[in-house]
Amino acid sequence: MAKYIGLMSGTSMDGVDAVLCDITVNNCHTVHAVSIPYPANLLSLLHSLCTPSHNELNAMATADRLVAENFAQAVSVLLSETQLSTSDITAIGSHGQTIRHFPQGIELQNDMEQKGFTCQIGDPNTLAVLTGIDVIADFRRKDIALGGQGAPLVPAYHNAIFAHDTRQRVLVNIGGIANISVLAAKQDTAAPLGYDTGPGNTLMDGWIKQHLNQPYDDNGQWASTGVVSNDLLTLLLADSYFHQTAPKSTGREYFNLAWLTSHIDALTCPSAIEVASSETSTLSPQDVQATLLALTATSIADEISKHQLPLEAEIIICGGGAFNPLLMQRISSLLPQYHVSDSHSLNIHPQHVEGAAFAWLAFAHKSNIPGNVPAVTGASREAVLGIFCPAN
Repeated sequence: MAKYIGLMSGTSMDGVDAVLCDITVNNCHTVHAVSIPYPANLLSLLHSLCTPSHNELNAMATADRLVAENFAQAVSVLLSETQLSTSDITAIGSHGQTIRHFPQGIELQNDMEQKGFTCQIGDPNTLAVLTGIDVIADFRRKDIALGGQGAPLVPAYHNAIFAHDTRQRVLVNIGGIANISVLAAKQDTAAPLGYDTGPGNTLMDGWIKQHLNQPYDDNGQWASTGVVSNDLLTLLLADSYFHQTAPKSTGREYFNLAWLTSHIDALTCPSAIEVASSETSTLSPQDVQATLLALTATSIADEISKHQLPLEAEIIICGGGAFNPLLMQRISSLLPQYHVSDSHSLNIHPQHVEGAAFAWLAFAHKSNIPGNVPAVTGASREAVLGIFCPAN
C-alpha cells in the first residue's frame, strides 16, 4: 500500500483540497484531508483569468506560480497534521486550477483552424520543488490530444473504487459544474458512462455573490425564501447544452451570470420571446436563486432518468452540493424511485472524493493504468494520463 496526495481546486474556486490516500490496485482509502482557501487577491486574479482580459498572459504566468505555492502550503499542512515526512509520500496528483475549458475550440482571427483545449494552472515544477515530492499533473490534455473532451476524468476512479458487485450506482459530483458517473455492477464488466450535466453550484454562487456579497448560499437558506419561476426554469432548460448527447463537458465559460442574465432578459422582454405569465414582472433575486437551485437539481435528475436504471440502483452525491440540504431534498423528490444519499454511505466525505480521484490518477500514472474512459470523454483510445515532474 502506497501513500499519495491528491490536490484539487474546482470550478467554484472555494479552496484547495489536499487529500491523503492509501492506495492499492483495488482500494483507495482516504486517511486525512485539509482545505486551504485562496488568498483574496489571488482569488480575484483567478476569477479575472476565466474571461479574456488585458495583460492576461502575464497574469496567467504569475498565477501559475502562485497557485502552486498555495497547493504546496496545503501539502505542508496535511503532512504536519498527519506527522508524515515527504519520504512517506509516493507522489502528488495535482489537478491544478481550471481557468479555461473549450474542448471544441474557439474561433480566432485569420481563419485559423479551431483546436479544442483545456487550461489548468498550478506549475508542477514549483510544486515539486517546494514540497520535495514527485508531482504528476496535467491530466486532461492527453485526452484532449486524443480527440476527447478532457473531462470528466473521475469516472475511471469511481468505477475502480466504488462500483458495486451486483448493483448499479450513479455517482453525482456537484461542484461548480455537476457531473455524473453511471457505474455498472462489477459482475457486468461494462465500462462506466459519464459527462457534465450542466451547472452545479456556479450560478447559485455567482448570483448570491452579486446580490448579497456572500460566497455561497449556506444550506440553501436564501433559495428557500424564493419561489421557483417555472417559466424561467423552462427557458433555462431549453438551452442546447442540456439536449446534447454525450460525450460532453462544460464550464463557467459557458454557464455564467452573462448566460443567466441573457435568459432573464429574454423572459422579461415580450419582443424577444413569447411568455404568457405574470410571474416575470415580479421575479425577485431570491426567486432567481430558487430557480437556479431547481435548474441544478432538474438537469441532474433528468440525465439520471434517461438511463432507466433498475429500482435497486443507488444515487450517491458528492462535492459541495452534498452540503446543501435544500438541493439534496430537491434531487430526492425528483428521483423518488431511487435511494439518494451522500458519499458518507461509501465511507468517504463528500468534499474529499475529487481530491482522492487525483491521488488515484497519480497512482494510475505510476502503475501504467489508463486514467480516461473513451466512452466518457470521446477520446480515440485509453491512455495513461499526466506528466511526471520529479522533485530532484
